[in-house]
Amino acid sequence: MFIAMNRFRIVPGREAEFEQVWRGRESRLGDVPGFRAFSLLQGPRAEDHSLYVSHSVWADEASFRDWTRSEAFRAAHRDAADTRGLYLEAPRFEGFAAVLSETAKA
Repeated sequence: MFIAMNRFRIVPGREAEFEQVWRGRESRLGDVPGFRAFSLLQGPRAEDHSLYVSHSVWADEASFRDWTRSEAFRAAHRDAADTRGLYLEAPRFEGFAAVLSETAKA
């Protein structure tokens, strides 16, 4: 399993607009081989920003990397330049390979 995360530092007062961008996007992840799950997480607020993290789970790192080189990825990020004023800085990517995983019992 591979987890891909992007950290977003959002300008104070623009949180609802940022969330709406994500709610209104056309996600193509469900059709991507190796994709398992996605969440947008809201973290703590500071004086100068609100922290958000996008969190996607993949079968493996190769599946994630294949997606980043796909037309679906380009289409999903086509309008990214339109939202630059929401961010204090560029999103920061972090990728993690699972070394231990546990799930709830049914």
